[in-house]
Amino acid sequence: MRVRIAAALASVFLLAGCASLPDSSTPQAIGTIAPSPVTGEVPVPLPGREPNLLLRDFFAASTDPLNRHAAARQFLTPAAAERWDDAASTTIVDKVDVLEEQRNGDTATFTIRANKVGQLEPGGSYQATEGSFEAKVHLHRTDGQWRIDELPPGVIMDRPQFLKTYQRNALYFVAPGENMVVPDLRWISARQENLPERLVDLLIAGPKAVLANAVENELAGLSRRGPVTKADGRTEGVGIGFGGVRIDFQGAQGLDQHQRELLAAQVVWTLATAEISGPYVLLADGKPLDERFPQGWSTADVASTNPTASVSGVVGLNALRDGALVSVTDTGVSPRPGYFGSATSLESIALSRDGKWAAGVSAAGQASGTVRTLMAGPIDGDAMPLLQGGSITRPTWSPDNGSIWAVVDGSRVVRAERDPAGQMSVKPVDSAAIAGLGGSITELRLSRDGVRAAIIVDGKVYVATAERRPDGQYQLTNPRPAAVGLGSPAVALDWSGADSVVVVRAASEIPVVMVSQDGSRMDALPSRNLTSPVDSVDASPTTVFVGDARGVFQLNNNDPASDRYWREVPGLTGVKATPVLPG
Repeated sequence: MRVRIAAALASVFLLAGCASLPDSSTPQAIGTIAPSPVTGEVPVPLPGREPNLLLRDFFAASTDPLNRHAAARQFLTPAAAERWDDAASTTIVDKVDVLEEQRNGDTATFTIRANKVGQLEPGGSYQATEGSFEAKVHLHRTDGQWRIDELPPGVIMDRPQFLKTYQRNALYFVAPGENMVVPDLRWISARQENLPERLVDLLIAGPKAVLANAVENELAGLSRRGPVTKADGRTEGVGIGFGGVRIDFQGAQGLDQHQRELLAAQVVWTLATAEISGPYVLLADGKPLDERFPQGWSTADVASTNPTASVSGVVGLNALRDGALVSVTDTGVSPRPGYFGSATSLESIALSRDGKWAAGVSAAGQASGTVRTLMAGPIDGDAMPLLQGGSITRPTWSPDNGSIWAVVDGSRVVRAERDPAGQMSVKPVDSAAIAGLGGSITELRLSRDGVRAAIIVDGKVYVATAERRPDGQYQLTNPRPAAVGLGSPAVALDWSGADSVVVVRAASEIPVVMVSQDGSRMDALPSRNLTSPVDSVDASPTTVFVGDARGVFQLNNNDPASDRYWREVPGLTGVKATPVLPG
């Protein structure tokens, strides 16, 4: 067991095998770097450097990808520099151990060992992984200077060095049929003045492979006409400070009005969340993309697609208490009218995004054992049974409020679709890719854009892509681990924002953590005031609610680190209850 505290980042990382963490931490992506230019010094070969130290300098220099890792190639012999395939792979590891195998005159052999934590894929996509890495590296001394003569293909990066050089950004693509954008996280090494152009080029190139069939890209087929500049055309300091940006797209004249608005949303949110200030002057073949915004777009102009927007503040908090749904206000709780408020046997419940519909799992004992029924209907009205099973996970709603997803008997993923008349029909979801993980699915939650699903399988957390096939049916594909090194089994989870998931662990110490959906980050949330076991969670971009042994507590994500602790929810103190937000 070991703990790594990245004090310089004021952030906590759960590594493989880690089981204890400090009890408070401000959620922060690993590798969060200020939006100033990347200026970390890259090592160069020092005269007379011992081979083990030269190897460590080589790994530090490998974080600079410029010109096919030209900085790192300085540490190689000319022949090795010619042979080295740096594009074969990029592996992120936790602490590189350099072990001397042999040293004889002008030759030396070292074994490199490390624990793998991630893989950086083409385009900057991060893939969480685990396992061990081991390779041999041979060095040769020429004219008194050691240089690497043989090494494995690909790049190996020590995570602390990786974090100094790369920063995490989000590209935004379009959720099909929805007026919202979907984050596609990328890790990029670029100076701030080069970042706008890099992000735009990545948008044009399209989403990562695991999202390709689930999102749309209005920039597909376009190209840039010239460089990205300041809004007034200046080429110096683009993306730094004020002055906005100007981008001219070739091939955009054929887009209709709605497509142009979505294109603008993709570009504006991608740049704005990278802290690149507007106005965002967008042109189509030299002319304004939209005549309404000749001086540039702002985030207010694309607010309807805001990826951080939440409806929970409008709908408010509800809770499941004593098998029934209650509404929660500052003055206390009150039963909801209708079936869900008068029931006594509900085990879980979910509200539609607009708060008008509900779906709950009711349990009833029978001679053959407990039978569970998925019920759905207007939140304050009657409900109808949709299906039964020995177990049914907490339901989750699609962003259009038109369908409910759940997992029956640990393996069968279903989708109940509501027609305009309010009638619902149950259809299977192709989850063969999830079945390949083995074991039982105990939680499934759709992201707010409906493009991803966070899943717990045998206590492990995965994020899968939710794709709609041409025949109208859905499938879950490309499940990827999102919480490598969690340390204890996951018991519950929910989406906090568009790219992060709150996970409850079966642990008395640090029971709640925040993870990035690409698996690149895991941060401990405060533990103050919580009493184990914590067994439920519901979240919004601003607030996390959990149910523990004493009641329901809330954590405000915007509170300063010194004042972040779980506060009791009035009316839900001293009672066993489960928090319920839309979704």
